[in-house]
Amino acid sequence: MWRLHRAAVACEVCQSLVKHSSGIKGSLPLQKLHLVSRSIYHSHHPTLKLQRPQFRTSFHQFSSLTNLPLRKLKLSPIKYGYQPRRNFWPARLAARLLKLRYLILGSAVGGGYTAKKTFDQWKDMIPDLSDYKWIVPDIVWEIDEYIDLEKIRKALPNSEDLAKLAPDFDKIVESLSLLKDFFTTGSPGETAFRATDHGSESDKHYRKGLLGELILLQQQIQEHEEEARRAAGQYSTSYVQQKRKVTDKEKIDQLQEELLHTQLKYQRILERLEKENKELRKLVLQKDDKGIHHRKLKKSLIDMYSEVLDVLSDYDASYNTQDHLPRVVVVGDQSAGKTSVLEMIAQARIFPRGSGEMMTRSPVKVTLSEGPHHVALFKDSSREFDLTKEEDLAALRHEIELRMRKNVKEGCTVSPETISLNVKGPGLQRMVLVDLPGVINTVTSGMAPDTKETIFSISKAYMQNPNAIILCIQDGSVDAERSIVTDLVSQMDPHGRRTIFVLTKVDLAEKNVASPSRIQQIIEGKLFPMKALGYFAVVTGKGNSSESIEAIREYEEEFFQNSKLLKTSMLKAHQVTTRNLSLAVSDCFWKMVRESVEQQADSFKATRFNLETEWKNNYPRLRELDRNELFEKAKNEILDEVISLSQVTPKHWEEILQQSLWERVSTHVIENIYLPAAQTMNSGTFNTTVDIKLKQWTDKQLPNKAVEVAWETLQEEFSRFMTEPKGKEHDDIFDKLKEAVKEESIKRHKWNDFAEDSLRVIQHNALEDRSISDKQQWDAAIYFMEEALQARLKDTENAIENMIGPDWKKRWLYWKNRTQEQFVHNETKNELEKMLKCNEEHPAYLASDEITTVRKNLESRGVEVDPSLIKDTWHQVYRRHFLKTALNHCNLCRRGFYYYQRHFVDSELECNDVVLFWRIQRMLAITANTLRQQLTNTEVRRLEKNVKEVLEDFAEDSEKKVKLLTGKRVQLAEDLKKVREIQEKLDAFIEALHQEK
Repeated sequence: MWRLHRAAVACEVCQSLVKHSSGIKGSLPLQKLHLVSRSIYHSHHPTLKLQRPQFRTSFHQFSSLTNLPLRKLKLSPIKYGYQPRRNFWPARLAARLLKLRYLILGSAVGGGYTAKKTFDQWKDMIPDLSDYKWIVPDIVWEIDEYIDLEKIRKALPNSEDLAKLAPDFDKIVESLSLLKDFFTTGSPGETAFRATDHGSESDKHYRKGLLGELILLQQQIQEHEEEARRAAGQYSTSYVQQKRKVTDKEKIDQLQEELLHTQLKYQRILERLEKENKELRKLVLQKDDKGIHHRKLKKSLIDMYSEVLDVLSDYDASYNTQDHLPRVVVVGDQSAGKTSVLEMIAQARIFPRGSGEMMTRSPVKVTLSEGPHHVALFKDSSREFDLTKEEDLAALRHEIELRMRKNVKEGCTVSPETISLNVKGPGLQRMVLVDLPGVINTVTSGMAPDTKETIFSISKAYMQNPNAIILCIQDGSVDAERSIVTDLVSQMDPHGRRTIFVLTKVDLAEKNVASPSRIQQIIEGKLFPMKALGYFAVVTGKGNSSESIEAIREYEEEFFQNSKLLKTSMLKAHQVTTRNLSLAVSDCFWKMVRESVEQQADSFKATRFNLETEWKNNYPRLRELDRNELFEKAKNEILDEVISLSQVTPKHWEEILQQSLWERVSTHVIENIYLPAAQTMNSGTFNTTVDIKLKQWTDKQLPNKAVEVAWETLQEEFSRFMTEPKGKEHDDIFDKLKEAVKEESIKRHKWNDFAEDSLRVIQHNALEDRSISDKQQWDAAIYFMEEALQARLKDTENAIENMIGPDWKKRWLYWKNRTQEQFVHNETKNELEKMLKCNEEHPAYLASDEITTVRKNLESRGVEVDPSLIKDTWHQVYRRHFLKTALNHCNLCRRGFYYYQRHFVDSELECNDVVLFWRIQRMLAITANTLRQQLTNTEVRRLEKNVKEVLEDFAEDSEKKVKLLTGKRVQLAEDLKKVREIQEKLDAFIEALHQEK
């Protein structure tokens, strides 16, 4: 029974030790318990063969060192029988040796030394970072943006809570003291030991086993104490660190300022490294330029992408294929600083400037790319502007202003036509930006009434592209409530998935705004309904247009270094400066490009398939010629037709010229030369009159008339070749173009001024000759005279018929009647014919008494007539009589060549009029020959040159080609070419983009 009592007491000690151990919960293995305690705790343990006694004393069952459930143990006293008292000196010796106060003292000293040693090791492991603060990236200093340290600090337990979690060393000491008293003072166990002092030999062996078990128990206690010291050291370290954090809270302002200075120092070092990198890249690119003849230089990604956008800008969006490729659209209120931000990104003052005046009158597409030299050039020009020279910068600004004014139509203020500008330079971020006209609230004087609506429509057209990045510029120096552009941007991008907000003129805003937190609210987007991907604050100078980009950048850096907005964490370091803005915009731009470019390529592939199918169905046997190719084809046809003018035979030219010239001068020859001369009484007077009149005519009118006839003949022949159908090969799609080329060429062509002078001499010499050499020429002259007189006689008969009205045959057959005037003319004609029959050689003019006689004769028949009517009727009647007489004389002169050649004088055969017509005919032949030579040798070539110039001008005028080459076939071929070009460029760009990845 004493053994059972001793085991129960030992189990009580173990339970007390477990109860007062440290607060760290852990599982205590069953094998580590005292052998006796293990036997009591488990009733089925193999070492226990006696029934466990019932203890009356109750102990607390909770322990932080074990998760095993403990039972309430009731310790009841055991009534033992009488046993003799024995001196158990080994047990008393073990109890004295096991005094635990030495162990407790040693454990405390060892635990303190171990904690100090561990702290020193940790301290030595931490490197000194004071000299390497500039190496730390921005993300370390910006960790408070992503992790709320204040919330973590509030979530950590305070010192009182940590003290509660620390182990209760007093209870540990109390438990150890209880164990010590168990082995040292008198107790029921000691009595039992003494009672068995003089026992048998088996009792001795049992005492030896019990001593071993006590030694094992001591080792287990030491292990428990070691774990308790380790846990106490950990909690002590945590408590010290927490206390240190609490004390650091007082130094937050100082640390923030140090962090700001460190970051600025790192920023300066980074800028210096970037500058060195820029110089090195410049040298590398210059070396590439020098060796450009050794290898083919590939286009940059941004240049390839810009070419795609240029082609898309010229493409008429048909078949629901829209331009959804990304670009950065810069929008903002007027004078908000849009152009200044763009110039800071481009690192050059490239745009026209004005104080409060609208300078951006049309969209300007700026393609930024990297290159060895800082230059700018337009898409349609080869001139490069050196952006490092002020003269070139001024010339570039002037050229942009001129192009804007040229794009703006009359009566308008802004234009939707885009100006394409490429800017290259070392260190530039690759992207495509479009600067739009500033949004206005009120139309001022000098503006078109629809200016506001036009600007809104232009801005919406660019922003409605779902892949366009909207760079919203807001003036920070004015009230946020006055902003117009934020509402417009919110409509286009309500979720802010592609909008970047930029607050300009922050230096003025900090001076003028009473509450700095208002700027923070603007930056965070709390004052606007607009949402954005990112918010930035920039400074674009002091308002002086002569400031350089470098000076503005230094001023911006100095301002933010001393700004309260950054020191008080209202603005984050990555949200300030145009440099950070350009980096963010470039990253967003290329991300959007990579996400959308392949989808756009697929849409253009589908459009190309539809267009090709439509062409095959409508024009299966025709080649796909776009407007430029059709123009080249028409140009070749027109030049061939001009060249065909030189292949016209000389005989054809002379016949046409002679006939045209006679038609032009015949009236003058008959009316002003032949008829007046024929009224003379003798041949001498006739020849004299003819010579005088021919001389006057040659000096004043004939050369000019001849040149006009030649020029008109050339035009007629040129028009005939241009408009003559070519059979099945004729394409009516060129008719408008040919007509326009013909009119413009004729308008530009001028005949040689010296031609008239030389022609006058030739004509004068031709008319001076009166000698007809052979009978053939004589007959030809008579034939020419007869044709001329018959033509005039026919015209005279028609005039008389119109004057007197229809004759009796027409009146009866066609039921026509004469008017009163025609009746009077007819009666007058009949009276005058009677007079001519009486005197066939009557002169050409009526005498006054003859007019009176005719009038009285008519009045006697009841016809009232005016003397002027009599004269008009006489002119036609006498003209017909004279022409008939001249034709009869021509027949007589057919046999008069012999008398003319022998110079016989016969009044009946004076054929001076035949000689006159021979002289006229010879002059016409010589003039036609001269004009033909001038045409074939000079004027046709000059006309061909003019046609080439007109065609070249038309080739450069795209609007003229669109106007002259029209039709469904042209438009379909044009769309097909554009779509193919866009698809090819997109495929090349996507391939280069994948290679860069």
